[in-house]
Amino acid sequence: MNKCLIIVLVYVLMLGSKKPFSQLSGAALASPTKKEIVQEAIVFIAGFDEGDNTYYGNAKQYFEKQGMPIVDSLYAIDEIVSYLNSAGENQVRFKEIHIVSHSNAWLGMSLKTTKTGERITVSTLQNAVQDYIIETMCDNTASGSKIIFHSCGLGENQPLLQELKNTFKASQVIASSYFNVFGGKYAEHYLAKPYYGYYPTAESLGPAHLAKEFEQEYPNVNIDWFTALKTRQESSFGKAYSFKFNIPVDWEFTFDSVNDIPTLEDKEAIMDWISESPEIAEVLFKLNIPIEKFRWRSTVEGNTLLIKGKTTVLCVLAPILQSNDQNEYQSITVNDPSLYQIL
Repeated sequence: MNKCLIIVLVYVLMLGSKKPFSQLSGAALASPTKKEIVQEAIVFIAGFDEGDNTYYGNAKQYFEKQGMPIVDSLYAIDEIVSYLNSAGENQVRFKEIHIVSHSNAWLGMSLKTTKTGERITVSTLQNAVQDYIIETMCDNTASGSKIIFHSCGLGENQPLLQELKNTFKASQVIASSYFNVFGGKYAEHYLAKPYYGYYPTAESLGPAHLAKEFEQEYPNVNIDWFTALKTRQESSFGKAYSFKFNIPVDWEFTFDSVNDIPTLEDKEAIMDWISESPEIAEVLFKLNIPIEKFRWRSTVEGNTLLIKGKTTVLCVLAPILQSNDQNEYQSITVNDPSLYQIL
C-alpha cells in the first residue's frame, strides 16, 4: 500500500498513544496536531569519499559552516524520499532541500535508486518509479520546496532533471551545468567550466600531444592546455587544472557455433566489427566518445565473444571568475540562470 494512503490510518491509531514522535536530525518533530514547522533548509550528503577524493567531506564542512542541518547516511533517492515523507507526516517542511552527489555526463549520478539499486539515469529512475521500487513522495511534502542538486554537470541533463522534479513533486529543481568544487584553495565552494579530451586507457601519447588535441577541439579558449593537463589541483588563483577517470564498456555475444565467431586479430579488426553492430553503435553514440579513443580487447570463451573497451577521460576545469572582477571567483547564486538550470 502506498505510504501516502495510509497516513490517515496511522494518524487514527496514534491518537490515543502518548508515545512521542521520533526525532529528525536530533531535533524533536512537531505533532501532527500542532502548527506546521517550516525549516529553511536541509542538506543530504548522498555519498562517501573514496581514495584521495574528498568531495563529500569538503561539502559537509562547507554546509556545516552555513549552519544547515545535515544528513550524511542516506545514499539513495528512495531513502531521501522516505526521510522527507516522515518529516512531512510530522508537519515539518523545508524551503530548500540540498542534495550532494557525484555525477557525470556518461555514467549518470552516483546517487542510487535504492540502497542496493542502480545509479540514477533517466531510464533507471523511470523504471524504478514505474515499478514502485521508489517510495512515492506525498503530494504536499516538497510542493513548496526547491530541490538543489550539487552534482557536476547535471544541469546539462534536462530530461533527468525533469524526472527528478517529477519524483520529488517539487516546486523547483535546480542544478548547474558546471562542476561544483568544494574545499578549494581560494574559495570553499565555486563553479568551474569543464573541457574534455579522451585517449585509449594506458595508451596516452603524452601531455604535449594531448594538449594539441585540446587546442584543436577548443581553438577559441584561452587556456595553457599543456600546463593544465600536468596540474592536478589548484596551483594559483583562477588557473585551470585537470583530473582523469576511466569509462569501461563491455559486451558479450553468444553464437550458435564456435565456428561462427569472427576472428578479431587486432584493434582495427575489433573496431571494424563493432562499428557494424547496432547494439554497440547505439551505446557509443550516447556516450559521444569516438570509437578510436577506446582501448579494445576481445576474447573467446566457449561459444561467447567478449569485447571490452576502456577510455580515459581528461577533464580540464577552469574556475568561473566574476565578469567584472577577474580577481574574484563567481558568487554561487542558485537562482542565477547563467549558472544554474532551473525547472
